[in-house]
Parts: sequence; C-alpha cells; structure tokens
Amino acid sequence: MSKRATREALGATLVELAREGADIFAVDADLARATTLQVFGNAYPDRLLNVGIAEQDMMGVAAGIALTGATVFTGSFAAFGTGRCYDQIRNTVCESRLNVKVCPTHAGITVGEDGATHQMLEDIGLMRGLPGMRVLVPADYHAACAAIRLAADIEGPVYIRFSRFATAEVYDGPVQGRLPWASVLREGADVSLLACGVEVEQALLAAELLAAEGVSAEVIDIESVTPLDEELICRSASKTGHVVTAEDHCVATGMGAAVAGLLAERCPTPMRFVGMWSFGTSASADVLLKHFGLDAEGIKAAAFELLR
Repeated sequence: MSKRATREALGATLVELAREGADIFAVDADLARATTLQVFGNAYPDRLLNVGIAEQDMMGVAAGIALTGATVFTGSFAAFGTGRCYDQIRNTVCESRLNVKVCPTHAGITVGEDGATHQMLEDIGLMRGLPGMRVLVPADYHAACAAIRLAADIEGPVYIRFSRFATAEVYDGPVQGRLPWASVLREGADVSLLACGVEVEQALLAAELLAAEGVSAEVIDIESVTPLDEELICRSASKTGHVVTAEDHCVATGMGAAVAGLLAERCPTPMRFVGMWSFGTSASADVLLKHFGLDAEGIKAAAFELLR
C-alpha cells in the first residue's frame, strides 16, 4: 500500500473546494509550507493570511473573517495551534459557534525527532472538552480529504487532527465523511480494536498478528471522536466482549477515554488502552511507536492481556 501523510490533504482539498465555489479562507502562523496551506495560497494568494508566529492572533483573525460569513481554516502545528491559542478557541470561536475549522498538522508522537515539545499528545482532550466542537481524526489521506470536506459543510467549529507521519492508505479511494463517523475495516468475534489516526494502520497489522495465533479481531476506525458513533461501538463491544483502544495521544483524555465513558454508561465492557502515559522523546516515528508500545505488537500484547 502507498503511504501519504494526512497533512498532504489540507492544501490540496482547500484548492478543490475553492474551485467548486466555496467561500473559504485560511490563516496560518508562519508554517504554511509544512502544513501544506501554501498549496492553497499559491492557487488563491488573496485567501491565505500569514500572521507570523502568533497563534493567538491567527485564531482572532480567523474569527473575524468568519464573522463576514466565510468558512475559515487555521493551520500551524498541533502543539501551537491548540495549546498556545486555547483561550481564543474556547472564548472567541466556540462560545460564539463561529465557522472556524482548527486544522493543525504534526500532531501526536509520530512528529518524531522534533521531540516532546512538538509531540502534541493532549489536543484531542482539549478540543473534545469544548462545547460545540466536533473532533475528527482521519486515518489516511482519503479520510483526511473527506474530513476537510465534511468540516466545510458543517456550521460551527471543527477540529481536524493531521499527522506529519506518512501512513498506509487504508481506504482504496475517496470516502464520504459523516457525523458520527466510524467504519468497520475488519470483522471479528473475539476482541474489538478501536483506533484513530496513525494507529488505524497499526491496528490492522495487529489484527493480522492476532489471526495468526487464532484470535479474531474486529478493527474499527474511529474517525469522529466527537461525536462518537455510539451504536456501532456498542454493537461491536457487545459482540466481542473485549475492547482495546489505540491512539498516539494521552490516554487520560483522548479517544480511549471517550469510548470508556460511553461503554461505562451504555455497555460495560472489559477494556485495555494503548496510548501515551507520559511525554514523548526524540527519535524516529517508527522507533517511538515501538518504544511506547503503540505499534502492532503493542496492540497485540494489550489484546492478549485483556483476553487472559
């Protein structure tokens, strides 16, 4: 399977939307090349604003443009595009339900060599705790394109989490985004592997490893953390009786915590969590996934621990 980073979808999809007539703008904090928003700026230079290294200003400018009736996408890296401007996202964008789409790239542990300061592991928790914010975590390039289009169609704030790391294309071609959004990628009977973002590829690989040892794993891609597809998740949990969640994010506040809250209320099920319990460190993405137990072997081990 070919591999592409989900961030590659951002600039290219905004160009497509603009050509189709969408009234969209983008604001970036001096990282447009890395976020790929420069692709959009090259095609529509009057629709991309670079505010410099000033994330709070980026969010304020985006809010102001949104008040004119346009749909506005913001860039930057996830560590800065959510953490440094959280106050503006909360009080200016979400409280007023403005049509701003928060779309930083370079999220999660797979930022790699940039180290702990740039490996944003708390962003899903920050965003899903905000009233009115929808949270999307695409698994591959095709899902990322669909997430951007979905965000453009939705009124109000949306958070999309993009990765720097190139992942396998788990979908054969274009997909249709929806809310809530989750997809069964592999049917199974013994354990449900619920993953989001870069961990979806690892969950599929883990299912292969488990199958080789006689364990039937169901793999579900959780594309929308907020809202969750409650019916699909509960149906799978009831079928297998065991749930493992996998994410390159802080376990305490991420997708796994959201799923645990749902199951505790509607369908109590034994669980294990694959994710980050600490800050990251500097190394290549593949090394970090293995070191922190976020690779296929780590997911397999969590599943066997649960089944035992």
